[in-house]
Amino acid sequence: MLGISHFTDFIIHLDDYLLLIVNDYGFLTYLILWLIIFCETGLVLTPFLPGDSLLFVVGTLAAMGLLKVGLLFGLLFLAAVVGDTVNYWLGHFIGPKIFNKEDSRLFNKKYLERAFRFYQKYGGQTIVLARFVPFLRTFVPFVAGMARMNYWLFIVYNILGGFLWVGIFIFGGYFFGNLPFVKDNFTLFILGIIFVTLIPPVFRLIKKPKRSE
Repeated sequence: MLGISHFTDFIIHLDDYLLLIVNDYGFLTYLILWLIIFCETGLVLTPFLPGDSLLFVVGTLAAMGLLKVGLLFGLLFLAAVVGDTVNYWLGHFIGPKIFNKEDSRLFNKKYLERAFRFYQKYGGQTIVLARFVPFLRTFVPFVAGMARMNYWLFIVYNILGGFLWVGIFIFGGYFFGNLPFVKDNFTLFILGIIFVTLIPPVFRLIKKPKRSE
């Protein structure tokens, strides 16, 4: 079983691992990447999979000529939209049942309740904003389905959020990933992306409202 140390190593050296995947699997790499993005956005059990950093790295590999950037963008944009759509319908059909059960290791109601409050506060735009926050982007579509958000409105925000998220990180990697400064400090740069995307949820945890006395 993949340990935490191995998973951490995979995230930190994502560029090396993806380079091996491209060399070993060739065109099948696109399918592997599609499945990772789909699972990271579409299944509430896999929010730990790489998202932002993965998109940036594959954009960098595309700039090196190892992958086709247009095909990457199209496929991973589709994966993000389909993932959120599946997540929405999972929330729609099984969300209420989960809330009626006791907490479990797989579905902690506290996480769902926080996502639900975030959704209530920001409405439909949450679908777009959550794309840029790890874990939150996995739970928010589920909550939207559970809250019976209008499906066609959800689709609009889903497409917009997926387009911006995938586009910004893939083309960010494509245009900036091979700059000398970024290449010489690639591991630090990837850690920086992870750190920046984790700031919002960490800040929200620190800034919890005080209980009324």
